[in-house]
Amino acid sequence: MLSCAPYTFEVSTEFTNVAEFLRTLYGSRLIEPAHYHGFIDYKVSLSNTTGMRALVKPQARFLFEGIEPFKPFSVQQGHALIEWGLNWVVSSQEFSYVIIHATVLAKGDKAIVCPALSGSGKSTLAAYLSRNGWRLLSDEMALISPNSSTVTPFVRPICLKNHSIDLAKRWFPDAFFSKVAVNTHKGDVIHLRPDPHSIEHSTTPAQVVGVIFPKYNQDTFLDVYKIDKAGCFQGLTQNAFNYGILGKDGVSSLINIAETSQCFEIHYNDMAEVNRFLSEVVASE
Repeated sequence: MLSCAPYTFEVSTEFTNVAEFLRTLYGSRLIEPAHYHGFIDYKVSLSNTTGMRALVKPQARFLFEGIEPFKPFSVQQGHALIEWGLNWVVSSQEFSYVIIHATVLAKGDKAIVCPALSGSGKSTLAAYLSRNGWRLLSDEMALISPNSSTVTPFVRPICLKNHSIDLAKRWFPDAFFSKVAVNTHKGDVIHLRPDPHSIEHSTTPAQVVGVIFPKYNQDTFLDVYKIDKAGCFQGLTQNAFNYGILGKDGVSSLINIAETSQCFEIHYNDMAEVNRFLSEVVASE
């Protein structure tokens, strides 16, 4: 059982590398089934392919209630597949929150939401900030309570890709990292265990006060662009998974975030300078 507030997952797998990944990256939040007597939100499995393929070149298949949302991965990439599978389950099946594809970080009870497409550097930024004065709520998705500014933590490993892997290992030599999943569809991928403070406060919600659209640019120290409320709303909708399905509640929730938050687009190459700027955004609220 994987107890990862606000959800509990039953995870079944026959792959030892995936079991090792879960023990390393989730620690005490991985519970033996015999010791868990609570509610299970979602049941998933990672299993071998069948037939001759299982003998000649085994692959890992992610399954949720008979649904296989991804093509099989190599067994060596199985730990990356389980993380992406859990992301898919929540983003496609959960309707009690408005879900935005974003990194979420907080100081105290004030949070910033950082929606961005893959390649923006948001996960690298999350790794740095969460070990430099910020609390990680999520690397992947903001869970917003409808018609409010409340964001619920979903604290899970941070997914780092390609050149960010060496950066993070230099920054945090004592942190817990997974093995590298080589040559995935996103390149080389590694996962970083969240810091202890973020895990300890993984059931503590925060209030969104800022929306930041980050973009790493190696030639830019820090450029900041103020985004108006209409632009903020548009950016949120482009990164929201389920606001259309939620109808009026989904739309009004994103409007509320846009109207009550400061919103900026930032281009950067210096993490410390971004930290100073974002701290000012939070402190000014």
